[in-house]
Amino acid sequence: MTRMILSLIFGLTLSGVAAAETPVERHGQLRVEGNRIVDQHGEPVVLRGMSLFWSDEMPRFYNAETVRWLRDDWRVTVVRAAIAVREDGYLSHPERETAKAEAVIDAAIEAGIYVIVDWHAHQPEPEAAARFFDHIAARYGDYPNVIYETYNEPLNIHGWAEVVKPYHMAVIPQIRARDPDNLIVAGTPTWSQDVDIAAADPLPFTNVAYTLHFYAGTHRQELRDKAAAALASGAALFVTEWGTTAADGDGPVDVDETRLWLSFLEANHLSQANWSITDKAEGSAALRPGASGTGGWSEDMLTPSGRLVRMRLRDANPPE
Repeated sequence: MTRMILSLIFGLTLSGVAAAETPVERHGQLRVEGNRIVDQHGEPVVLRGMSLFWSDEMPRFYNAETVRWLRDDWRVTVVRAAIAVREDGYLSHPERETAKAEAVIDAAIEAGIYVIVDWHAHQPEPEAAARFFDHIAARYGDYPNVIYETYNEPLNIHGWAEVVKPYHMAVIPQIRARDPDNLIVAGTPTWSQDVDIAAADPLPFTNVAYTLHFYAGTHRQELRDKAAAALASGAALFVTEWGTTAADGDGPVDVDETRLWLSFLEANHLSQANWSITDKAEGSAALRPGASGTGGWSEDMLTPSGRLVRMRLRDANPPE
């Protein structure tokens, strides 16, 4: 019997060392069970990773090299592709922006990590969103890696019952027609903070969690209380975007509030993606201006936020 056959039977590499499981191999298909996101074994799972910046502004990070570096050096278990919609985004260039999403999805599948496909919009665009997600679900619905984020941050003028819930009722069935299984994360009003309101009037679909966003320098105990109320109501939450700074994405890192938030996330088994992988000159950026678009970042190319988040990810996600 050859060594290749032995490796297939016993899970060995050709060097005789047991092959490490990837996060997707370990956790497999994710689903919502009560107010928790659980893995293929029914155990609560916490994904920790990074969001890329708006796809129209920072496309040079939307590549396999960046995803591999984040997996190997930052030890992320999830990446988020923030596909811009308005301005110079999907509405103007659907094929170009879809290609960016596909590049990140393909890279995440190859890397064995999860990927959030984020419709990065503030205004409801249900017809365009349905087209986009129909394409993504048809192409990638068989891969457990894929998580659909249907509406990044509805504005505070868009109420749940009036605008946001009807939007999800239009878009989610398009995904489910192609992909009945993978996790969907639905945006909530007021820049995805009114999770308690959504939890009180939930969507009638399975495997749906609700989006919670926070920036530690602005959002404090009051928002944690709203999140706790949503969990108590039975809603599952996913923090698809969080920042160490004020809500405008700039200013100094609020270390104390960041620590309080991270403790809250871990205590409640909430998955999370930090904002963001970009070298834009602002406080929430993980990289300093001029950083490579393909990973390989040394310590001196990381901002204070980037160093804090990378250290935290490496501590929380042990090596395979």
